[in-house]
Amino acid sequence: MMNDKYFFRFIAVDPVNLSVKGKFISVVSCFSAILIVAWVTQRLGFSGTYPIIVASMGASAVILFIMPGSPLAQPWPLVGGHLISAVIGITCARLFADTIMASACASGGSVFAMLLLRCLHPPAAATALTPIIAGDPVNFMNYSFVLMPVGINVAIMLVMSIVINRWVLRYAYPSVPQAEDSKKHRHSAIIQPAQRTGISEQDLDLALENMDMFLDVSKSDLSKLLTDAQMQSFKRYRGNITCADIMVKNILSVEYGTEVEEAWRIMHNEKLKAMPVIDRSRRVIGIITWNDFFKFIDVGVNETFQEKFRAFIRRTPDVSAAKPESVGHIMTSSVSMLPESTHIADLIPLMSNQGYRQIPIVNSENRLVGMVYQANLIAALYNESHDGAKSHPLFV
Repeated sequence: MMNDKYFFRFIAVDPVNLSVKGKFISVVSCFSAILIVAWVTQRLGFSGTYPIIVASMGASAVILFIMPGSPLAQPWPLVGGHLISAVIGITCARLFADTIMASACASGGSVFAMLLLRCLHPPAAATALTPIIAGDPVNFMNYSFVLMPVGINVAIMLVMSIVINRWVLRYAYPSVPQAEDSKKHRHSAIIQPAQRTGISEQDLDLALENMDMFLDVSKSDLSKLLTDAQMQSFKRYRGNITCADIMVKNILSVEYGTEVEEAWRIMHNEKLKAMPVIDRSRRVIGIITWNDFFKFIDVGVNETFQEKFRAFIRRTPDVSAAKPESVGHIMTSSVSMLPESTHIADLIPLMSNQGYRQIPIVNSENRLVGMVYQANLIAALYNESHDGAKSHPLFV
């Protein structure tokens, strides 16, 4: 009885963290990819000597469309793994008459080569066995098998994986690792985004090395997972503190048609560094900062910045003007906003990693209701940390 419970405990674990919708889309993606690979290969008119598709493509489809973020699913492991394994499989089939020895050498040799060339792709080991376990291996003794059908299968599968993952599944595929500048890490005093979360890339590298086992997750995905876990833990310990609780209400704003001179007067008198730009329904359409004024100033040889700036913000009395006259012409239209119900934990990566100094806050109707500045977030975190939350990992 105990053995049965122990067994069912294993089969009850879902190996993939996907919703029902995600699983359905992945199934359709695998079906579509294999269908197109086989159809295109057949339409190219290959003879009956070779199969139109290598069986290992089915296993590759599972990795590509269910685990696209895995290091095993990236383009070089897919292409290099299959092609190298095909070459090794053909070679072993020619060198060894004994099927058992040929199979073992092909499998072990392909894994060794993939590890050596950093293109490990598990289904490729099956590609190495294909020339050996075929009914009539003599037909596979030609190295053209590497190009057709293996090469054409892999090429089509790669195109399909990029198209489906990017445009259907909405995954960032392929995952491009960011190049690190070692000198910058040694000499720069600027804290890198990954370090602001408390865990640096060097920490992840050392932790992965100490495990001495393979984890089927990229370093960037692992970093995001840990950061998200910190945010969830922060929310649990801090309770439901939202942007509405810390935002500045009744903030000053301007409209698209507000004159540049008037906008600058407001910002200068009120000592503001940014103002949201709204429409008549108080929906945010942009934001204006000091940089939006200064970016149009081009100082000549015989001019000073002050003279040039005064001429820029001064209203042009004529009907036509050679410079921007309204806020809508100089504002930054791409502005990030957050609902007032957003937890303050979601502000941390925006303001610390992405450098936002202020974020407009909107209500359920997407109308402006306030603004959260860095000072508001810092004050909220400071007050919370002194209310008995110093032991939380975010503040250690």
